[in-house]
Amino acid sequence: MDYIITLSDTEVKALEWAAASNKDWIQNAASNRARIAMNDIVALNTAHCNANSIAIAVGLEGQVDQAYSLGVIKTAAIRTAENLAAQTKDGN
Repeated sequence: MDYIITLSDTEVKALEWAAASNKDWIQNAASNRARIAMNDIVALNTAHCNANSIAIAVGLEGQVDQAYSLGVIKTAAIRTAENLAAQTKDGN
């Protein structure tokens, strides 16, 4: 999947000072964060499946998909919306 980001001229200059390749640095940052999230998701999915005697899906892709389909995890956008709705309901 492709994403487009916008940096100011100053941000580009600063990143060029910090990294040999802005594109490679951005790709690496996103890929590494996704790797960390996958490890977290697999751990949550494994714990849920073991606690509920559910066969664990095969491979990272399968386990991430399974975690979503079983409701073990939700996107950050959904969690944020739910938290805001709960705060509004509670009057906070």
